[in-house]
Amino acid sequence: MASTEKKTYFGVDRRTQEIVLGKFRFRLPQSRMFRVLIGCALILGGLLGFLPVLGFWMVPLGLIVLSQDFAVVRRLRRRIAVWWARKWNTS
Repeated sequence: MASTEKKTYFGVDRRTQEIVLGKFRFRLPQSRMFRVLIGCALILGGLLGFLPVLGFWMVPLGLIVLSQDFAVVRRLRRRIAVWWARKWNTS
């Protein structure tokens, strides 16, 4: 019997150029420079996560945005995703 349960996906959808966070989708800008600026701003804002409004949630989101353009960040994101999946699937 096939399972109709949808897997949640986190990352960048290559076909539509959208950030996918579970069931939410956010469109990325077409300009590489603008994507890099958004990713860096999210990471810098995340480092100030102890302040109100800003949060540590911004760091992984910034890395997801930067992984669209930089192979080093993309490899790091994939390694973290594999580690996270192994950690939660063995429990």
